[in-house]
Amino acid sequence: MSYGIAAAPGEVVTVVTETPHSPSGQRATRSPATSGLLYGIGAYGLWGLLPLYFLTLAPAGPVEIVAGRVLFSLVVCFALIAATRAWRALGAVFRSGRTFWALALAAALIAVNWLTYTFGVLTGHTIEAALGYFINPLVSVLLGVLVLKERLRPLQWTAVGIGAIAVVVLTVAYGQVPWIALILAFSFGFYGLVKNRVGAKVDAVTSLTVETVVLSPVALAVMVWLGGAGTLTLFADGTAHFWLLAASGLITAVPLLFFGAAARRLPMTTVGLLQYIAPLLQFIMATTILGEHMAPERWIGFGIVWLALAILTADMLLVARRRRTSLRAAGLAAEAASAPSRAG
Repeated sequence: MSYGIAAAPGEVVTVVTETPHSPSGQRATRSPATSGLLYGIGAYGLWGLLPLYFLTLAPAGPVEIVAGRVLFSLVVCFALIAATRAWRALGAVFRSGRTFWALALAAALIAVNWLTYTFGVLTGHTIEAALGYFINPLVSVLLGVLVLKERLRPLQWTAVGIGAIAVVVLTVAYGQVPWIALILAFSFGFYGLVKNRVGAKVDAVTSLTVETVVLSPVALAVMVWLGGAGTLTLFADGTAHFWLLAASGLITAVPLLFFGAAARRLPMTTVGLLQYIAPLLQFIMATTILGEHMAPERWIGFGIVWLALAILTADMLLVARRRRTSLRAAGLAAEAASAPSRAG
């Protein structure tokens, strides 16, 4: 469903807009934080509404939807590359073996994620799909320990432990292991890990372009196979259906660009909090609009997950507060140390 993008955390962009109350010829400046917050809400809000879009694509199945999403995203990506004249950056990635193969692995992971998510929505498991993205932050923390050998703080260990208990409770509640949720959480967790290793070497549009280029031959082969089998709906269900599927290119690219803009303007703690918007919207839609059932034991399991996330969020906010305090103290100390030299 969604991508993790390596943003440049030090880059700050100011958005300038006209306001009706500004004097003629003057412009009012919107703060980077405000702009970033709007972009972040837009990105996660659009991702949260994806289930409704996928349901409009019937009778197309998950495989055709994902294949179409790849191919139409490629069209949008090439248009963006052409508009920004980023051909040189794109070529550099293809010439850089290590970066290219890292993005190829990311492409495989996001394909698994997209296919699993689409399958979950179309088969009436949107609640379980939302659970996957609620669990994802816990998986990311766990991967940091297992793969990157990071050391966890006590509250982080507590959150991961509670998350593990939640998975056990939900396994009992569902009568089976919640595979859709776990595949979504781990595929996106590993995807984020790969993109983290790539770092800021590749911008969002170039990264998405490389990933869709890698997946396009497979997507095209799938479309040809579905056409040969007589089950391709792209050209068989009218003009409206064709354009709804074609819109998947924009629906994939726009929230990614919004997310990239948010990540450049906001602290990572704020971005981390915003990520809960998407699964929360999915959960609300599943239980209200889509009518999926939540038995009491499932509510208990979700409650345990939310407790784990609350602890993880509290730890994140505490660390951010300590860091700000330390930086402020260091700044005051440097200012005090420089005062005598200025006086002299």
